[in-house]
This record gives sequence, C-alpha cells and structure tokens, in this order.
Amino acid sequence: MEVLPILRRSLLVALALLLTACPRPSRTPPAGGDTGEEVPTGDPFPKRPTVEAKKDATADAALAQARQTAQAAPDKKKAAEAYLSVRKAYPATTAGQDALYQAGVLFFESKDYVNARKSFNELLFENPLYNQAEDAKRKLALSAMEVGAYRDAYQTLSSLAERAEGAEREQLLRDAARAAEGAGLYGQSLTMAVEQAGQAKTQQERDAAVARVEALVEGRADFVDIARVAEGLPSSNPAWPVLTFKLARVYYHLREWTRLEETLNRFLAEAPQSPFAPQARELLARATRRVEAKPKTVGVLLPMTGRYQPIGEAVLRGIQLGLEGSDIELVVKDTQGDVNKTGQAMEQLAFDDGAIAVLGPLLGDDSKRAALAAEELQLPLLTMTRQEGVTDLGPYVFRNMLTNAAQADAIADYAINVKGYKKFALLYPNIPYGVELADAFWDQVLERGGVVRGAERYSHDQTTFTTEAKKLVGRYYLEDRGDYVEGVRDLQGENLDAFRRRKALEKVKSGVEPIIDFEAIFMPDDWRRVSLVAPALAVEDIVTNACEPRDLERIRKTTGKKELKTVTLFGANQWSSPKGRSGLPELIERGGKFVTCSVYVDGFFVDSQRPATRTFVRKYREAYKQETGKDPGLLEAIGYDSGRMLRQLVEKKEGGPRTRAQMRDALSNLKDFDGATGRTSFNEKREAVKQLFLLSIDNKGVTEINVDKEREKAATGGSGS
Repeated sequence: MEVLPILRRSLLVALALLLTACPRPSRTPPAGGDTGEEVPTGDPFPKRPTVEAKKDATADAALAQARQTAQAAPDKKKAAEAYLSVRKAYPATTAGQDALYQAGVLFFESKDYVNARKSFNELLFENPLYNQAEDAKRKLALSAMEVGAYRDAYQTLSSLAERAEGAEREQLLRDAARAAEGAGLYGQSLTMAVEQAGQAKTQQERDAAVARVEALVEGRADFVDIARVAEGLPSSNPAWPVLTFKLARVYYHLREWTRLEETLNRFLAEAPQSPFAPQARELLARATRRVEAKPKTVGVLLPMTGRYQPIGEAVLRGIQLGLEGSDIELVVKDTQGDVNKTGQAMEQLAFDDGAIAVLGPLLGDDSKRAALAAEELQLPLLTMTRQEGVTDLGPYVFRNMLTNAAQADAIADYAINVKGYKKFALLYPNIPYGVELADAFWDQVLERGGVVRGAERYSHDQTTFTTEAKKLVGRYYLEDRGDYVEGVRDLQGENLDAFRRRKALEKVKSGVEPIIDFEAIFMPDDWRRVSLVAPALAVEDIVTNACEPRDLERIRKTTGKKELKTVTLFGANQWSSPKGRSGLPELIERGGKFVTCSVYVDGFFVDSQRPATRTFVRKYREAYKQETGKDPGLLEAIGYDSGRMLRQLVEKKEGGPRTRAQMRDALSNLKDFDGATGRTSFNEKREAVKQLFLLSIDNKGVTEINVDKEREKAATGGSGS
C-alpha cells in the first residue's frame, strides 16, 4: 500500500498539528548538549587516531602504581583521580590512554556521569581505535543519556547497533530507542521499536515492543513518521496492526475515504483477531454510511439553548412552517453557539442521521466550522449567516441571508440607476456593521460612476451629531472658508466692545452658507441613532423631508433661503423598527418629519404586497401569532424560505435528489424560487440573489417601493431627481 504520496497533501499540515505532541527536529547538535535539532546516524568520532600514543616504561610503571592505589582506595572517585594523575603526567603515551579509560570506568560505576562522559569523549577523540573503544562508546552513550544529552546518546548507540549482532544488538537498539524518545526523535524511536517487535524472541519481548510502538503512535510520532515506517512493513510484524489502524484513523480525519476503506479492508483481512478489529469494523461501517443519505431527512443546526436561543427558535419556527404538511424529517441539533458542538453535529448528521442536506447555522464562527465540515463530508449546507465569504470555502456551501454587500448593492443601484443621483455623502458608526456597509456602498457608487463628496464616522454610543453635520457641509473648519475669513477681516476695522464683537462674530458664523455638494446621504446605523442624526442635519440646513418640489418650495419660503437643496437619506436593514404607541414605526415617532422621504433596504417587509410574502405572513400569524404575540421578521422568513427551497427540490414530480451530490447540483441550479424574502436564485458563488425590499418613509408609515415601475418610469424620462 502506497502511503507516502498522500503526505504531500496540504491537509497534512493541519493534521500533523493535531496528531503531534512535539515538533520533529531538523539538524545535528554539537556534542555536549541538546539543541532541539535532528542528529544524523553514524560514528561521531574520527576514523583514525589524532594523537600518536607511544609506549613509555616510566609511564607504564606509573600506571601500575596507580592501579594499586585505586584498588586500595575505598571510594571509586578517589581511585579515578589516581588514574587521572597518570594521564596528566604522561598524556601522549599508551599508559596515559589506559589511565583515561580506567578513570572513565570508575566515574561511570560511581554514577558520576558528567566526568565519565568527559573522560570517554577525550579518549575516543584521541584514539577511536583504542582496544576498549566499543565499551567506552557504550558507557559514553549511557552517561550522555543519564545527563540528558539524549541526541548524543542516540547517535552513538545507533552507530554501535549497526555493527552488533544477536542479544547485544537488541540491547543496543533498546537503549538507542530510549535515547531517541528522550531526544524527541520519535520517528527514529518508532523505527527501532518496530524492528525490535519483528526480532523479538519471546512473547514478553514482543508485547513490550508492541506496547512501545502503540505509545509512540498515540501522540508522539507524527503522521509522516508513521507512514514512513508502515511503508512496505510486512503484516507478519507484530507492530503492523498498530501502525495500520493508526493510518486508517488518520485517513478518516483527512476524509480520504478511498484510502480509508482500502486500509481498513486490508487490516480486517490480515488481522481479524486484532484488539483493534472491532473499532476497525465500526470505522468502516461509519465511512460507508457517509454516502447513504436519506432523501427526505434534513438536518438543522441552530442555537436552541443559551444566549442565542431566541434567534434559533425564530428560524426554526420559519423552517417548520415551510415544511408543514410534508413528510420531510427534520433532525434538529442544538449548537449552543459553540464551534466544537457545531462540528460534532455535522458529523452526526452525515454519519448517523443520513441527512441529505443541512440548514443553518446562523453565527459567523459556527458557519465557518460547518462549512469546512460540509466540504470534508460532501454534505450540502444552506447556511443563514451574514458572515462574508463563507461560500468561498467550497462547492457544498450555500447561503440564504441578507448580507451587507447585497444591501449596499441594492441601495446604490436604486439611488443611481433609478433616482439618477451621482453625488453622495456617508455618515456611519465606527462598528463592523457600519464600516463594512459604508465601504461596500462606496465601492458600489464608484463602480456605477458616482462620487462620494464626504464621509464622517462617529462613535457607536454617540448621542449628539452637531460636529459631524457641520463637517459634512463645511461649517466646522471655518478658517478654511474664504467667506468666513473675509467676514472676520471686515470686523477688525470696526470699533466694537467685547460683547458686540462676540455677537458680530456669531452673525458671521451663522451667515456662512452650507456647502451641500451631495444629493444623498447613506447612513448604515440602527433606527434609534438615525432618529437622533436626522434633526442634527436639519440644523445645518440639510433638507431631508422634501419629497416633492412643492415641499422644498414651501421650506424655502418659510426659511427665506432660496438656495436650499433637498437631500435623500438612505439606510440599511437596521432602520426597521417595531411599532410604537401610535401604530407607526418608532423610527417615525422619534425622528418625526426629519426622516420622512427617506429610503432604506431590508430583506423582508411584513406589510409587503408581494403574493409570496403575504402568504407567508398569513400562515405565520395563523400558526404563531397567539404563541409569540409578534409578527414574523427576517429570521422567520429566511427560515421559511430555506425550508421550502429544500422541500421544493425533494418533492419534485420527476424525482428529487437521491444523493448529496445530486442535492448540491439541484441547489446550484435553483432559479426564481418565489419566496417570502423575494424571488431567489443562486449565483456562481452559491449566494442567494434576490430583489430586496426598498422601503420609503412618509408621515403615514413605511411603504414598499415598486422598483420595477420606478425604473421603467425613469427610463422613459418620467422621473427626475
């Protein structure tokens, strides 16, 4: 079975992070310490002596005397010092090298591993051909391991094991594996553990080696190492089932279904009695169930408990109403607004419930997690989030929800292509909703050949807007206005006391005419804030409540200002407000005449005369008005339409989708679905495209604009700005 090619997949990076406890090292450290880098195998010592040791009678006699002293000494460290004195006195002699070796042995036996390591390192560097070199190397390696220099120990032990045989080789491999594991070289440790398992002579040795392999593959060795060791490993090796089942689990997480099934089938054929066999059978059955979709089972992911419960319940009411009377089974999963629960729920819907498609979630992070799972599981997802770019995550992800981009596009299209406006100003809050909508609208204006004359941003909790209004019309930075500077200059020639001078200066300021070089203002904010901003604009002579030419003429006569121009306020869906005591929307109750003649966009309008919308509102009131005491809103309408979209596809007379791939294709090709939120189609990015609700405000309330009629009127020259 070829497994290494799969390692080149980009998904491996994320999976390796999930499966690995420590990063793999990369290069050789210097002798004497660990640096977190990989050590190559091979003998680290010179191939030939660097010091030509000579026989010397005096040195030999001194060594003999040191041996007697050492044997008589009660402490091995003291005995080692006797040998080191010979080494110091006769360094370039054979006796000096023998003394160094004996000192190293005594330090090793007394567990002074630092000095033992120092002695053996010095000896082997001088004379790698020393007659006790192999013993010195082994003791050096074990000393290194005891002081935590695991990479040095691994390098020496693996070199010795290459030349050893039989029981000696097995022991060296065990020691080398222990050193490799201590150094974090889990790939090398795994290689040796697998080899030990294959060469074990007794059941006890075999069980110990297999247990070591299992410990390494569960959280230590990474997928690259596991796959490398498993490549070509015969199934007769006792470690084969451990490695192969681990690979199968990795393929499951990678969603490599073909490789998963191949690996599990071979595993069950070669190791049917393995302790992992029951888990392997269940994993294989689970993988098989992924393609066994039930054509009339639809999953739902919504926050049904927790802080977001009200919006989850609102959407679910809409979905249930849309599926009322059908035999479609809804399987509702409570995400609780938790990303991890969302991912788990997607897997359950795919593997356990057999859903052919999933509706939801609503929240941004939940939707991203669900979208990733939808791609991995190839399970169509119709999400209802505002999160921009969610459908870019793959072809199984669709979205049916009012977005900032869609609102900006609808307002810009109406203002420029229907009303004929070209010059705009922006007034928006410094919050993501306001900034994103302002940026999107600005882009749409430029794309359609319009211009933005001014843009002012304010704090989200601001309650007075005099400064922003003055800045829009050029009345804030008066020192930049020539007419103001000239008026002040004229005052300098007059002999006025402080009081009269202040009054005269105020008159000059009030006499500065506003520069209203825009035809409309876009205000993407909440209706409460809009009701405060609109009056502040009127103070600066920005007339927003002249719907007809005669209205503007009346205001000119009242104010005595002939140069007044009417400006249209445009807004987004947060302009929608509940009805107040008068029965009018609270935006109108609070904003009064200053918000009349304004236009805003929304994804749903409860009083719309569109037949599909009226049908939905009637059904909702009959089903839920007594329970909730409220009319439906956007969330209920989106849920209703999303449920009905899937219902329409499932209940096709010529036969609905039988597989998830067919459901994905059917959704992609859905065109002109007549829903409560508008006639809907999915574009090439699987985003719902629909005619939004353009809403006009007058003193009697809010009415829907028939955009098609106004567009036709504008095209025939019957409309002007």
